[in-house]
Amino acid sequence: MLKGIPNILSPELLKILDEMGHTDEIVIADGNFPGHSFGKPVIRLDGHGVPEILDAILQLMPLDTYPNSKGEVDPPCTLMAVEPGDNAKTPIWDEYKKIVAKYDDRGADCFQTINKWKFYDQTREKATCVIMSTETAIYANIILRKGVVINP
Repeated sequence: MLKGIPNILSPELLKILDEMGHTDEIVIADGNFPGHSFGKPVIRLDGHGVPEILDAILQLMPLDTYPNSKGEVDPPCTLMAVEPGDNAKTPIWDEYKKIVAKYDDRGADCFQTINKWKFYDQTREKATCVIMSTETAIYANIILRKGVVINP
């Protein structure tokens, strides 16, 4: 056990977060996400929702602030957009924005949405791992892109 580390973060997840470098991505998935389908390591955090996992990770990991190859700063948080024709509501996204705003001055500007299939492709191509929660809200999946850790 360590001081200052949120209890929700398992040793396996702490190792992955520590080994991630700048621009590496991690997926925090809801209970419906097909996390084992992408060939990535899967960490199960059963009994926990995405908001509490997000909050714990952001206590340790900064979000990316650097420009891409085009000189633009891409939002470091990616949400799975509601599919056309689906009447789902996503109030959980407001929770995410409040949590991110505690750790990043950009707040809601940290977010972008992409459709389900692009979200799956991005998970397959870029994710370091998938954290599976038992979150029951739908469209509660989020990808985080790691920033640079600067020692004070």
